[in-house]
Amino acid sequence: MLQEQGSRSPAAAIAVPVACSVLFALAVVLDAAAPETGAGVRYAGDPGWPFALNGVILGFLAAPILLGREARIFGWLLGLLGLFWVLDGLAQSYIRAGITDDRLWPGMTFSVWFLERFGVFLPISIMVLLLVFPNGRFLPGAAGVIGRTALVVSVSCGLVILVMPLEQELAANMRMLPPEINVDPVTINSLAGSEDTLRPVVLGILLAAFATALALVVVRYLRSEGISRDRMRWLAWSVVVIAAYEAVTAFVVEVEGTDYASIIVAMVLPGAAMTVAVVRPQLVPIEDLLGRTLVLAVLLLVLIGADAALLTVLTLVLDDDLTQAQVVAVVLIVAVVLYGPLRQRLSAAVRRRMLGERGNRYDALAGLSSTLENTDDAGEQLAAVARAVAAAFRVRFVSLEVDRSNGERMVTTHGERPADVRTLPITYRGSDVGRLVLPAKGIRSRLTARDEELLGDLVRQAATAVRTSQLAEEVQHSRERLVTAREEERRRIRRDLHDGLGPALSGMVFQLEAARLQVDTDPDRARSQIEDVSQHVQGVVADVRRLVHDLRPPALDDRGLSGAIQQQADRLDVPLTVVAPELDGRLPAAVEVAAYRIASEALTNVARHARASRAMLTLALVDDALVVEVADDGVGIDHDRQAGVGLVSVRERAAELGGRADVTCPEGGGTVVRARLPLRPTPRSSSPPPGGPTSEVNRELLSSGEQLRGDPGRSAS
Repeated sequence: MLQEQGSRSPAAAIAVPVACSVLFALAVVLDAAAPETGAGVRYAGDPGWPFALNGVILGFLAAPILLGREARIFGWLLGLLGLFWVLDGLAQSYIRAGITDDRLWPGMTFSVWFLERFGVFLPISIMVLLLVFPNGRFLPGAAGVIGRTALVVSVSCGLVILVMPLEQELAANMRMLPPEINVDPVTINSLAGSEDTLRPVVLGILLAAFATALALVVVRYLRSEGISRDRMRWLAWSVVVIAAYEAVTAFVVEVEGTDYASIIVAMVLPGAAMTVAVVRPQLVPIEDLLGRTLVLAVLLLVLIGADAALLTVLTLVLDDDLTQAQVVAVVLIVAVVLYGPLRQRLSAAVRRRMLGERGNRYDALAGLSSTLENTDDAGEQLAAVARAVAAAFRVRFVSLEVDRSNGERMVTTHGERPADVRTLPITYRGSDVGRLVLPAKGIRSRLTARDEELLGDLVRQAATAVRTSQLAEEVQHSRERLVTAREEERRRIRRDLHDGLGPALSGMVFQLEAARLQVDTDPDRARSQIEDVSQHVQGVVADVRRLVHDLRPPALDDRGLSGAIQQQADRLDVPLTVVAPELDGRLPAAVEVAAYRIASEALTNVARHARASRAMLTLALVDDALVVEVADDGVGIDHDRQAGVGLVSVRERAAELGGRADVTCPEGGGTVVRARLPLRPTPRSSSPPPGGPTSEVNRELLSSGEQLRGDPGRSAS
């Protein structure tokens, strides 16, 4: 198994392209020095430098891989392939320049053997690259064993071809070389006579081994995910480009040099794509590039086929060959008529096939919004979002999990869950409200930046829909609780009046009537009864005051909010400093009562648990809201302690008015209870700005051991 080398070697990375460049320059010199005619030119044919140029480009492409940290084994293999090509071209140039009618350069036997026989290992070297791309290692498991076996078989077939007698056509071509050249130095003569049977078998096995390597490339592609999938797509893109180029050159272009260009495209383009895949696979969005290339390739093939068919029909109808001008006109007309509509349809079809509807963001969002408007049930809304995500990204599985306020979790699933999935959080106004589960593998599971934006927009619809449903349920539950609380309060007041105040007043009536009857006969007894009634009346008055106090603390009307809280602190024996503006008549009754209850509960906690030497109450009007803050210098609240009834009631009283209450413990000690109560109805998600005027006041007034710090620190339970 191939393994990565531990350290980079810049000198070795530079040596590969330098060596290829030097050999390429030598090939150019030899081609320039070759005679116009001669045995070497007749045998070798075209110059060798174009083939050596392939190797130079591959050598330079290998350099950045060798300088990187990943797949350096693959970089070495790519560099060796480039060196192979350079040597192949150099051998051809050497033969052209070194074999003339009157001279023969040394080493010519090896040059001819390398050019004609050893070249069989060029496709085998390409096969090695395919088997270890992109990480320089074979596939794990059984696929890796198959790949190694195919490589051993192909190398064995190459060695067999080396020792087999020459083909008759190649042997006849080599007869034009001088007799001093041994055209077949490694042939095993005992195989003579069987080459016609053996050669097709060996070539068939070699072809099967190469086909196996291609199949393993597909297997690696299907197994890959994330960045590895992008790397494999770069190789797929080069294959599409090569196929399109070959189709165009085969049916349209017939000019000198096409063979050279085809070899360069077939060899250099995959090497360049592989280099980009290893070094910087996210250079461009490969999904978009691959889709556009497929569209262009199919478009070219369709246009070529349409041109060929139309030209054939016109030739048969006119019963004469068309002129060049007529052929050009036909080609232009076909291109004008078909290119625009065909390209638009092909582009839409390819993108839908590869990526789903994510390319048309507006349609995806508009369709989902329309569906949600016509659906009230939260479960159906989630199912609609799941279907929209599956359609937009053309994935077979989507699962949405949304947490509800009562602790329940809503789950909706579209499709069958695969073995490997990935989970993405769903956020709503900065907090996680659920999860989105998608397949971890597949061409459509890779998300670009634009895809993530679309996915966020679609999922935001889910979060909004579920949150809206939750708010509707909470409003309904709040209404039910309000009605229940109102009726329970009425029942309590009726019971207190009927069972307590009513009988007491009735008793006083009877006692007064009895005293009236005894005023003349027994004044002393009547006086005693009247005194009893007077005491009883005082008790009734106390009960009435208790009822009134339960409805609204009378201290609020007598002393105002600040004075009422100060009075409560005096009763609890808490040394309290109050910082507050003039609030008389500026607060709604509900806000005033809630602020009093919250502050009273905070002061009760200070008196019972804080062991504080002082406390500070700060009241401030901030952005149409009353901010109530009670800070002490006590022991604070243990982080692991569960919230008690008092702290829960503080948060509930603030939430009832659409506000929020926080309990924090600064690092320096103490506890800060801070509540924000809107003066008008506001969304329940309103939250106080961090810090704020009240905290600044506390920081200025409570410092240096004599005053408290109001900056929030560790959160209390």
